[in-house]
Amino acid sequence: MSVSETLDPLSAGKATTRSLADATTSIEAVLASLDDSKAEDVVSIDIAGKTSLADHMVVASGRSHRHVGAIADHIIKDLKEAGFGSPRVEGLPQCDWVLLDAGDVIIHVFRPEVRQFYNIEKMWSADAPAAPRVTG
Repeated sequence: MSVSETLDPLSAGKATTRSLADATTSIEAVLASLDDSKAEDVVSIDIAGKTSLADHMVVASGRSHRHVGAIADHIIKDLKEAGFGSPRVEGLPQCDWVLLDAGDVIIHVFRPEVRQFYNIEKMWSADAPAAPRVTG
């Protein structure tokens, strides 16, 4: 699946193909790069307000170690060419799970079985628990 699925309530159900040439924000550049790389099961999660780490988290899968590495390399190159600088990268030598920190966007690229094991999109897309009510 090369079209992005978004877990943002304002754009839920509005999956669109993005062009790297049209990218004006780093999240748009990341999603366009993932689409160009034929990343699978792309999920974008709006984490603004949940953490100060970033505004968006993107989770994607590659079909193999080689595909995961190629997707990560493509994102690094595309972000640099689009003027967003070079992201910090972890896990590139093994290519089971590559983490790219592009400042306001954190990208996780997994092999499918590793992604299923960690299931991080479920953790980050869950609503925060309500504050306990004090009765008195």
